[in-house]
Amino acid sequence: MGVVLSVLRIKNLALVADLTLELEPGFCAITGETGTGKSVILGALNLVLGRRADRGALRSGADACSVEAVFEVGSLAGRLGPFLEERGLEPCEAGQLVLKRSFTASGTNRQFVNGSATTLATLEEMGGWLIDLHGPHDHQSLLHPRLQLSLVDAYGGLDALREAFAGHLHHRARLREAKAALIVDERTYAQQLDLLRHQVREITEARLRPGERAELEAEHSRVANAARLQELTQGALGTLGDADDATLTSLGAVGRSLQELARIDPGAQALLDLQGQATDLLRDLQAGLSRYADRIEVDPSRLAALEERLDLLQSLQRKYGGTPEEVLAFGAEARARLEALEGRDAELERIDAGLREVESRLAACGRQLSEHRRAVLPGLNRAAEGELASLGFRQSRFEAGLSHDPDTARATETGMDRMEFQFAPNPGEPARPLRSIASSGELARVMLALKTVLADQDTVPVLVFDEVDANVGGETAHAVGQKMATIASRHQVLCITHLAPVAAAAGTHFQVIKEVRDGRTESRIQRLDRAERVAELGRMLGGGQAAQWHAEDLLKPSGNRPA
Repeated sequence: MGVVLSVLRIKNLALVADLTLELEPGFCAITGETGTGKSVILGALNLVLGRRADRGALRSGADACSVEAVFEVGSLAGRLGPFLEERGLEPCEAGQLVLKRSFTASGTNRQFVNGSATTLATLEEMGGWLIDLHGPHDHQSLLHPRLQLSLVDAYGGLDALREAFAGHLHHRARLREAKAALIVDERTYAQQLDLLRHQVREITEARLRPGERAELEAEHSRVANAARLQELTQGALGTLGDADDATLTSLGAVGRSLQELARIDPGAQALLDLQGQATDLLRDLQAGLSRYADRIEVDPSRLAALEERLDLLQSLQRKYGGTPEEVLAFGAEARARLEALEGRDAELERIDAGLREVESRLAACGRQLSEHRRAVLPGLNRAAEGELASLGFRQSRFEAGLSHDPDTARATETGMDRMEFQFAPNPGEPARPLRSIASSGELARVMLALKTVLADQDTVPVLVFDEVDANVGGETAHAVGQKMATIASRHQVLCITHLAPVAAAAGTHFQVIKEVRDGRTESRIQRLDRAERVAELGRMLGGGQAAQWHAEDLLKPSGNRPA
């Protein structure tokens, strides 16, 4: 399933008090009379895309404004999951991504992703994946040269070659980092060698063992408390057998009484047996205590040795890690760095050889990628000009201009080329970069043409068009509507339009209405059924019975319309 903007909620923005727009996949048209507030939809989307908040757009009398967009993430789930986790944001639940932006009259801005507070930059980055706006002051991915290169590569099936180039670039970066770590001045080099040799020697000579600290601490406790252990052991032995009232002596007297008891009453034999078992257990305890007492030795020299060893461990752990295991790991890493520095000249020679090889591969792969791109561009240019002709630019010229920079030092992950989509609407005029086109309506139609050509390659799932119908009429209006319907098979398309043929091509039609409630002007939006669509299209066509008939005709399947 593709990504879909399913719900847009707007509160206190411009003429909107509280509006919830529930959208469908495919092509959605939004119409309404001039001044009803259709542009508030674009304003709301710009906010959730991370654009600057204009406090002048806050509804009069309101303290705060908020916009919330709910997306069914579909195929984007795999990319979103790691992105959200890396930034400490809540994951998508039930396959939905919720973006929210609010601002107050005092200037406080807040933004959220799935209920988690986030930065404006994060919101803007996510918005760039999700929505392309094509209209005044919009958020258009196709204006960025880096994305233009990506689209050309996708159009020409060059992604594998481009990824190979990026792999060489990353390899070069790793080699440069390794070389930088080795290239230091002689004084610093000597200092690093001395430090690493000292660290390796100190850790090696300590002869640490995993788990050693716990063993030493247990033995230290026994040796440090040897006198007290002897005192306790002797006291227990005395109580068992040496004292006048010793336990074993008393238990013997009990045994003699029980023997006489069992002689008189054989049923008491079990009690005598228990006395015998107790006596045996106490004799075992007495023997064990005697053996334990023989092992106790007050040894000041051993105590000093243990304390010295523990102090050494504490010192090493303070310098190199919290446990003997971490100290050993630090020592292994220091030894590896020492070996690299001691073999610096050989290692530098190896790295330099690797750099020469990767530079050669970068240059060759960059040239190959550039050649393949140049082979793709004529077909892309022709396809774009064909789409532009059907949109009213019959003698226009489109050029996907490419320039190659042979210097691998300036290479980026996109290769060694610079891309610029250029457009000349009229014969005799020079082609200019898309970003310099002044007319928003003209730019929107160019974007529509490119989106049609690149529908399979463009990864931005939701496209929003406004003013695409500026200075358009007749057959061009029909073409605009049909192209949007074509694109809508791959993307969700929202179009704010004044042209009936464009709105008629949509699968879903919304009308923005302005009305006065309780003395306040307010915009609301409603989804139209077929009869309401006929009425709205008739209004857009000028009103009257003929306009209604024309509206009915526009809503017929294209194959059933009269010629």
